[in-house]
Amino acid sequence: MSQDPSAASGSVPTYRPVGGHAVLVEFGATIDKRIHDRVVKLDAALKVAPFQGFVEAVPAYASILVCFDPLVADHRTTEAAIAERLAAEVPKTIGAMREVEVCYDPDLAPDLAAVAEASGLSPEDVISAHLSGDYSVFMYGFAPGYAYLAGVPKAIQQPRKPAPIRGIAAGSVLIAGPQCLVSTLAMPTGWWIIGRSPTKILDATSNDRPFLFDVGDEVRFRRISRAEFDARCLV
Repeated sequence: MSQDPSAASGSVPTYRPVGGHAVLVEFGATIDKRIHDRVVKLDAALKVAPFQGFVEAVPAYASILVCFDPLVADHRTTEAAIAERLAAEVPKTIGAMREVEVCYDPDLAPDLAAVAEASGLSPEDVISAHLSGDYSVFMYGFAPGYAYLAGVPKAIQQPRKPAPIRGIAAGSVLIAGPQCLVSTLAMPTGWWIIGRSPTKILDATSNDRPFLFDVGDEVRFRRISRAEFDARCLV
């Protein structure tokens, strides 16, 4: 993602046409809560006051894709409508607080010791740091229900692994850099696996609410024992 100086400073976003049906609105190029707050504000404004031809908005870390019906609107009118909504006063959106249970037993957290060694901490210190993180949902992507959380404490941040590992179990609690994620499917990953959660993030049987989180929600992790984990997995 290219960075526009004005976007990074929090003034004017960059607009980029996407095909014939969307505009990408970029507020910066980093994982930053101040930038993401502007993404969430625009998303909320479009929900409160959709413009003629509006179809949907897809928020990400530092940008939001605004899709429109090309039979009703175009890039120019969409950019103008976005600018109007950015200038308008919109009540601050307060996300829900969601709790996610996590068990850190060694067989469920195969990378916990490696993260501890790389961070110069004990495994218990890594767990404590992870539990203390200030997490919020920044975006969905990659796979169904994959909610990307920002807020991993700097003390345990690690770059992605050089290569992904296949067959990582659903429910794995993963970290990479400032990001955290709870996997919903058995998938390969190059992130660090520091625990596993029985909390259902994706409910494929629900038409009304298939995902536990909304973008902008706050997330709190709660440690559970192996016995609690096993019991929850039977539910």
